[in-house]
Amino acid sequence: MYTLSTEYWFDSAHFLTDYNGKCENLHGHQWRVTAYVRSNELGTSGTEKDMVVDFATLKRIVREECDALDHTFLVEEGSLAPATLEALASEGFSLTILPFRTTSENLARYLFERLSARGLPVCRVDCNETPNNRASYEPDGE
Repeated sequence: MYTLSTEYWFDSAHFLTDYNGKCENLHGHQWRVTAYVRSNELGTSGTEKDMVVDFATLKRIVREECDALDHTFLVEEGSLAPATLEALASEGFSLTILPFRTTSENLARYLFERLSARGLPVCRVDCNETPNNRASYEPDGE
């Protein structure tokens, strides 16, 4: 089994809906994302001969997905009043509305699904909200 990984970072703000503690308030993180891809076999021809995937491709796709979240306000759908969202947008704030509570666990799963949809043989995604706090997502059976 061959496994490759790459890391990338993004900065964003969020808050946790219905959380009893400091994280219920708006705050930010420098999220560190580590994506792992895995294969039993290496490519047999072309650019990816003897590779799981070209590191340039892996890095580009992970960077693009992280850049889409960089310097945005990650908002759980339905957690803010429509008027609040309209006011933030009218002030020029970049909002990313997500259909889940914006925890590290959910962001790891979200990024896993996004990378998989782009054709990467992803097996796991780690999402650190601080240097010491990390959530990982890998589907059952991996």
